Amino acid sequence: MTRIHELPENLANQIAAGEVIERPASVVKELVENAIDAHAQRITVELTDAGLKTITVTDNGTGIAGEDVPVAFRRHATSKITDRTDLFRVHTLGFRGEALPSIASVADVTLTTATKEAQAATMIRIKGGEQVAFEPTAHRPGTVVTVAGLFYNTPARLKYLKAPATELAHTSDLLSRMALGHPEISFRLVNNGRTLLQTAGNGKMQQVISAVYGVRVAREMLAVDQQDLDFHVTGYIAKPTMTRAAKKYMTTLINGRTVINPVLRAAIQEGYGTKLMVGRFPIAVINIQLDPLLVDVNVHPTKQEVRLSKEDQLVTLITAAIQEGLAGANLIPAATGHHGHWESSSRTKHSQQLDFQTSLHAQAVRNRVHAAVMGASPVAPSRAQKEQVVATDDHPATITIKSRADLTSPIMQAWDRHYQVKVSGENGKVHEGERFPRLQYLGQVHGTYLLAEGADGLYLIDQHAAHERVKYEEITTAAANEHVSMQELLVPVVLSYPASDALIVSERLGDLKQLGLTLTDFGQNTFIVREHPTWMGRADVAEQIRTIVDTVITHRKITLTRLREAALAMASCKRAIKANHHLEPAQGQALLAHLAECTNPYNCPHGRPTTIHFTANELQRMFKRIQDPHHSKRSWNQ
Repeated sequence: MTRIHELPENLANQIAAGEVIERPASVVKELVENAIDAHAQRITVELTDAGLKTITVTDNGTGIAGEDVPVAFRRHATSKITDRTDLFRVHTLGFRGEALPSIASVADVTLTTATKEAQAATMIRIKGGEQVAFEPTAHRPGTVVTVAGLFYNTPARLKYLKAPATELAHTSDLLSRMALGHPEISFRLVNNGRTLLQTAGNGKMQQVISAVYGVRVAREMLAVDQQDLDFHVTGYIAKPTMTRAAKKYMTTLINGRTVINPVLRAAIQEGYGTKLMVGRFPIAVINIQLDPLLVDVNVHPTKQEVRLSKEDQLVTLITAAIQEGLAGANLIPAATGHHGHWESSSRTKHSQQLDFQTSLHAQAVRNRVHAAVMGASPVAPSRAQKEQVVATDDHPATITIKSRADLTSPIMQAWDRHYQVKVSGENGKVHEGERFPRLQYLGQVHGTYLLAEGADGLYLIDQHAAHERVKYEEITTAAANEHVSMQELLVPVVLSYPASDALIVSERLGDLKQLGLTLTDFGQNTFIVREHPTWMGRADVAEQIRTIVDTVITHRKITLTRLREAALAMASCKRAIKANHHLEPAQGQALLAHLAECTNPYNCPHGRPTTIHFTANELQRMFKRIQDPHHSKRSWNQ
C-alpha cells in the first residue's frame, strides 16, 4: 500500500509553475509586476528569440535587501502581505509569493539586486530549483532578473510552446496592457536588439495609447470620466468608426491591474449601443479605481480573473461613461481615411492635443509625431516654415479678436463653420452648434445614395441606413409607450421546438411578453402567437417573431434591453426604404431633415454609417486645385 507523503519542495514548485508559468509572457508578467510593486519608474524587458532563449527584466525600483534574496525564492515568501486581513485589501499586483520559486524550478535564473542603502549588490543564481551561486557584486540600485532555458527540465511543456512570432505577440500584448495601466512608468520591450515598444512614463495615458496603437488611433480617442461613491471610471474610447474584429482591443484595468472580465467588456459594448457594426468591437482602455475591499483578486494564480462586489452598479457606471463620452462627438466619417479605415472629420479637444499641422514642412511634421509618441518637446519650426502656413478649411490661420465686431468677420465665419460654433448677432454670445450639419439635398445616385451639400463640403448618405435610423427611433418611442397597440394576426404563428429549446423559451416568456409577444402553450413543446405589437409593421411579421424567439434560444443570457434593441432594429430594417428605390427631391430633403432630428444620426441600428463627408479642402485636393504643402514644387527654372 502506497503511503501518503509530502512532496519535495522542488517538485511542488514545478507543479505550481504549471499554473503560474505557461509561456515566456507569463515570466515577463510576473517579473514586471514585481518591478512595479518595487516602485520602479523605468522597466526594460529584453528577449532573445521571443524569450525562448533568454528573458531579462531590468528595473530601477527599491531592490531587495541582501539577506532577503534567498528567502524570495521560497514558496509563499512575500513582502506584500503579512496577515489574513491584508488578503482582502491587496494594493499590490503580486502577493502570493509563487512567481520566483515557480520560475526558478523550470529555468536557469540569475537575479542581481541592490538597495540604495546597501554598500554592495547581491547576486544569486538558481537552476532547476537548486542554488548554484550566491555572492556580493557591484550593481546600481534596482533589480535585474535573467531567465534562461525556460522549461529546459520539463520537455513536455517546452514541446507545446508556439513559434517565436506567436510567443512574441503574447509578450508584446501583455506588456502593452501593463503600460496602459501604468502610464507613469516608462516601459521598453526589446527582442533580438530591436525595440518593439517604448513609452515615455510621463503619466499621460493618451501618449501610451499612441505608442501602442499609433498616433492616428490615439488622436481619434475620446476621454471618459465618470464616478460614483464606490467607483471611478476613467480612460479613452475609440469612435465607432474605428473598430476591430476581436474583443482583445478592449483593455479593462482595476487599480492598474489588467483583468479579463466578460461582464466589463459587455458593459463597454453596451455603452456604444447601436453605433457599432455587428461583429465589430471598439478600441477602449478603461481604468477602474475602487476600494480593494470590493474586489477579490485571489481567484486564480495568474490574478487576471477577479470577482467584483457591486458588479451591476459598476456596469451601469461604465455604460454611462461611454455614452457620455460619445455624446458630444461628431461621428460622421471622412471620405479620405487612410488605408481603407474611416476617420472622423471632426477633432475633439483631446484629439487636438496629439494632432499635427499638415500645412507645415515635413520636418515639422516628424517633430510633432515624435513629440506625440515620446512626450518630448517638439523642435520649433523655423521662421521660413511658419511663413509657409496658410489658412485652409482644415487649419485656419491665427485669428486675433480685438473687438466684438471681429466675431462676425469672414475669417471668424470660416472658423465657426469648421468647428460648428454659432455666434448671435446681437450680443456676440458663442454657443455650441448642432452636432449634425444642416444639409441641402442635391440628388440621388443609383437609387441608393443621396448627395447633399453642407456648409463645409459634400455629404453622401446611404438612404436605407438613414431611413432605418429614422424608423428605429420612431419605433423605439412607440415601443416605450406603456399602452402599446396590438394587431391581431389573421393567421396565428405556431412555433415548435425541441424539448431543450422549449424549456429555454418557457424561462423567457416574461421577457417576450414585455416586448409585446405573448406566447401561449399549444401542445408539447409548441407555442402559439395570436397578436403582435403594431411597431412591427406589416412586412414579414411571422419571420420577425420567429427570429426574436430564435435569438432568445441562441443567446440564452441576452438581456431584455439587448433583446429589445435587436427586435426594434429588425423591425426598422423591414420598414425602411431599400436600395434602388428612387426618391423625389422633396422626399430626399425630408429624409435628411428627419435624420438630423435623430438622437444618433450617424449610424443605422446595426452600426453602419449613414453619412460620409467630403470636406471642401479634400475636394480641392482630389481635383489638384491645391497641393499638399510638403510636396515639392516643380521648378520651372531648370
